[in-house]
Amino acid sequence: MNTAHVRWLRSRAPLAGAALGFTLVEILVAIVVLSFGVLGVVGMQAAALQSNRAARNQSTAIALGRELADLMRGNKDVALATSTTDNPYLIANYTGTAPTITVNCFTGSCATPKDAAQFDMNQWLARVSAALPQARVVVCFDDTPYQSSSGLPDWDCPNTPGETLVVKIGWTQQALSTSEGPLKATSAGSRPAVVLPLIAGSAT
Repeated sequence: MNTAHVRWLRSRAPLAGAALGFTLVEILVAIVVLSFGVLGVVGMQAAALQSNRAARNQSTAIALGRELADLMRGNKDVALATSTTDNPYLIANYTGTAPTITVNCFTGSCATPKDAAQFDMNQWLARVSAALPQARVVVCFDDTPYQSSSGLPDWDCPNTPGETLVVKIGWTQQALSTSEGPLKATSAGSRPAVVLPLIAGSAT
């Protein structure tokens, strides 16, 4: 190898090093950009799972409300009664403690329609608790289940005989908007997620 060739190789060495350093910077930038992209995908996936969970709970609550309406139509003489003493279907504020029953209709004989209603509600509320996280239920007479100021459903219930019989169902869920904070069905500031009218039948 002659002297001219050695000088040529030495002159190329800094260029090779500079090219290698520039490629490394590109790789680091690409990794950073890829990381942000992966984080965005993970966030979208989490939001999608949360939305799916909320939709599933909503559908479950509606199905349970329709089931309650069917139970009441099957025992309308009790369901049309306006006092909690005569009508076990009326629930002031269920948050996990099911009403007691005098007889188990599966293992014994329900002698009266009221016994059957007590058993219906005991079993139905157990299904609600199993299907919805920290469920809360109110069944009452209420023509104005929505707040007049905001249009949002409200737990408060006048329970005035002659008004519309409704079921209000809520549960603990994460708010879709982070600015709203967590929505808890058992907290003072929460609201029902589902409000359904119940048509037990006609008194005539």
